[in-house]
Amino acid sequence: MTLLEVDDVTLRFGRVAALDGVSFTVAAGEFLAVIGPNGAGKSSLFNVLSRVYRPSSGAVRLAGEDLLALPARALAGRGVARSFQNLGLFGHLTALENVLVGRHHLMRAGVLAGGVMLGRARSEERTHRAAAREALAFVDAESAADTPVAVLPYGVQKRVELARCLAMEPRLLLLDEPVAGMDQGERAEITDLIHRLHAERALTVVLVEHDMGMVMRVAARIVVLDFGHVMASGTPAEVQADERVIRAYLGEPVEVAS
Repeated sequence: MTLLEVDDVTLRFGRVAALDGVSFTVAAGEFLAVIGPNGAGKSSLFNVLSRVYRPSSGAVRLAGEDLLALPARALAGRGVARSFQNLGLFGHLTALENVLVGRHHLMRAGVLAGGVMLGRARSEERTHRAAAREALAFVDAESAADTPVAVLPYGVQKRVELARCLAMEPRLLLLDEPVAGMDQGERAEITDLIHRLHAERALTVVLVEHDMGMVMRVAARIVVLDFGHVMASGTPAEVQADERVIRAYLGEPVEVAS
């Protein structure tokens, strides 16, 4: 079953086309990576999918629903979660509080009840805190739960952001360069974590990433963008063998983990 459909999407800034007729689909439960050189349109695509930008033309559908008709604030309620290359955390809040922010769309108690912690609100608070701690435990960051995010190491902050995405209970997870700025050891750990998150939580994942070792390991299918166009798409092995991709981006083939 198709979960995400991007249909002939064009995004223009004046005379410049950041995206030009981009089309692809993502099946429910699939792990798709979007790659391409700098300026290829990857970030623009993610900003369209997360409703930061409105495309000049084309359609984006989530399980058949017109995603472009929704305000950005409605995406969480539709099961869309996004991580950010430069992190989207609140530094003054603890790791647990940051993860709880991701569950705001699941909270039902009113402001008055929440303020005085009456019956239902108290029970809901316990439920959401337990879910947030479970998400932190899944990404191996539970020990940081009560620590302000601003003082945590960068690699732990990345884990907290993944925990927040997980706590949102998404069906579509958009990962924007999750291993950017990490050393080799950290990249390997986060790659393992994302691989496990996809496998164990049955999420549909769309990944933008420059680390080809990670992409080739975790993605079932790859879409290659170049100057706003889809240059190629296919399995990692097919993309590695595509002469156009090799010339434009990859260079030497990257070994695909078995």
